[in-house]
Amino acid sequence: MSQQPETQYNHLPAFERVASLLRDELIAGQLHAGQTLVEMDLAERLEASRNTVREALRQLLCEGLVTYQRNKGVTVRMMERSDIKDIYVIRRTLELQAISGGRYIKQEALARMLSAIETVESASRDDDWATAATYSLRFHQTIVSILGSRRFDSFFASIMAQLRLLFASAPDEKFFQQPWVERDRAIYQFLQASQRDDAVQLLSQYLDNSEQALLKLFATKE
Repeated sequence: MSQQPETQYNHLPAFERVASLLRDELIAGQLHAGQTLVEMDLAERLEASRNTVREALRQLLCEGLVTYQRNKGVTVRMMERSDIKDIYVIRRTLELQAISGGRYIKQEALARMLSAIETVESASRDDDWATAATYSLRFHQTIVSILGSRRFDSFFASIMAQLRLLFASAPDEKFFQQPWVERDRAIYQFLQASQRDDAVQLLSQYLDNSEQALLKLFATKE
């Protein structure tokens, strides 16, 4: 039986809906670097025409999430060490701005952060580090949503998908993901208590440490 597409993107144009679903699958670790994306298979699974899928794949190509080679087709992109710096410049710009500015953090956003953190913590107790990684990224997407910009949300989803592809390079997901579980909770607690300066300081350290961990990981692969 084919998987039913999620309904949250049904208001979008058809190609944007498919592109959004594929980004979500990348963030969830359901698509892997080097994996071939076959138009016909995607069209059937996502209940879309092949033309729509083709347009969605062009969008993901522009975002740097897939590559195209003649006679090979479209594949999920293999990320490189050089991508890390750009990704973390963007993360610092958007995430730190979201929590350091004067914008009010809605209770709905705090609730989504807490839900994501609780899922991370539950998954880590079950030794399910793939799920923990997914919902840690969801937590950081919610941070950026504080800015109240759909364009930033869409752009940042692409960045999180690229980041997940970088995470996949880690030979031991537990070793790589475990250090961030408590820090996500602490950032949330500072935000929930309106201690924005403390949240900014902790998140800044978090991003520095996360970037260095990825750079070290890729250095060992070269």
